[in-house]
Amino acid sequence: MLDKVVIANRGEIALRIQRACRELGIKTVAVHSTADSSLKHVLLADETVCIGPPPSSQSYLNMPAIISAAEVTDAVAIHPGYGFLSENADFAERVQRSGFIFVGPPPEVIRLMGDKISAKEAMRAANVPCVPGSDGPLGEDGDETLKMARSIGYPVIIKAAGGGGGRGMRVVHSDAALLNAVQLTRSEAGAAFGNSTVYMEKYLEKPRHIEFQVLADAHGNAVHLFDRDCSMQRRHQKVLEEAPAPGIPHELRMKMGARVAEACREIGYRSAGTFEFLYENGEFYFIEMNTRVQVEHPVTELVTGVDIVKEQLKIAAGEKLSFRQEDLVLRGHAVECRINAEDPRTFMPSPGKVDVWHPPGGPGIRVDSHLYSGYTVPPFYDSLVAKVISHGDTRESAVARMRIALTEMVVDGIKTNIPLHQELCQDAAFLLGGTDIHYLEKKLRL
Repeated sequence: MLDKVVIANRGEIALRIQRACRELGIKTVAVHSTADSSLKHVLLADETVCIGPPPSSQSYLNMPAIISAAEVTDAVAIHPGYGFLSENADFAERVQRSGFIFVGPPPEVIRLMGDKISAKEAMRAANVPCVPGSDGPLGEDGDETLKMARSIGYPVIIKAAGGGGGRGMRVVHSDAALLNAVQLTRSEAGAAFGNSTVYMEKYLEKPRHIEFQVLADAHGNAVHLFDRDCSMQRRHQKVLEEAPAPGIPHELRMKMGARVAEACREIGYRSAGTFEFLYENGEFYFIEMNTRVQVEHPVTELVTGVDIVKEQLKIAAGEKLSFRQEDLVLRGHAVECRINAEDPRTFMPSPGKVDVWHPPGGPGIRVDSHLYSGYTVPPFYDSLVAKVISHGDTRESAVARMRIALTEMVVDGIKTNIPLHQELCQDAAFLLGGTDIHYLEKKLRL
């Protein structure tokens, strides 16, 4: 097993990784900015290294500083968590060249799946269904672009090949708007991602966002851990997730799961990863792969009994998966609410001191959070401060437990979006299951 791991992240995911390391007997090094010296995982780490001032560009995105921290502490591996450098192939490459283990997939696979065009090509080759669209990047010939859009059928969406997080995309409904949309997206993509390549897809009107969790080792073993529904979104950011996805026929779930597990073997994937799909009218369409652990991984852990972060660490140490696909069974239902430090109506960030922190408990409740009474939420980073996850034998039981948990939860001193989650857990369409990705934004506009 790995002797010592640098946790190259912050907040709840850093604490989550640290707990998995401690359970496996691995020492941890917490790297942190000057704004984060009081984070819970920093206070609990075996060693700490300050890597820069508050701005992420000077700390959590500072590759030389993170690698230097591994060098001075004699660590053997670096776990990037999610966000920041977790899907940066250049960082993974530099970590390996420096003699350390990157807890994640090989750099060449991150690069393959990080570019949406090459990712779709790889998935087509692996017999994974994709959204109808251009087979590659859009060229400069406007007539060809118009011809393609007409053959796909409006509306279409122009996407940046290197985009993510809902940025670098534009929906087009007619010939008149198409070419201008392509140019605007190219310009924005070049500025935001350093890659102006764009492509075209059919725009699905009312899809759901369904994803499949996978684990793969370096010995050719790959499994899927079933699906999650992440359709409750605002501005392409997930708000509430659940597993398994309601209303998906189990035979179809297993068929798609087998396909993505096979795709892992074909592309040489290693570690934890997630295949994201749009789902409409009984059909799945691949959109992208996240080559890292995800925010919503706990719902999958609760319905499978698999510790995904521990498996990541074991895989990075060269171990084989400790279970086979046939060993995995779905056990009940789980729901996760992302608790953000923000105004529940305006969604403006609400940093500041947490006067009182009282997490909920009871049967089937898990809370992943770095908060504690007296902690000050800094204004420099993502507003996620906690995840409340409920589990029950049925979906109805899991939602009921979540409702209770949200009423017990106390976060005084800052504003949070707990009221929004309380409203969602009473929402008739959510209770029915199967809302599309536009549902929450439409509800918020009413």
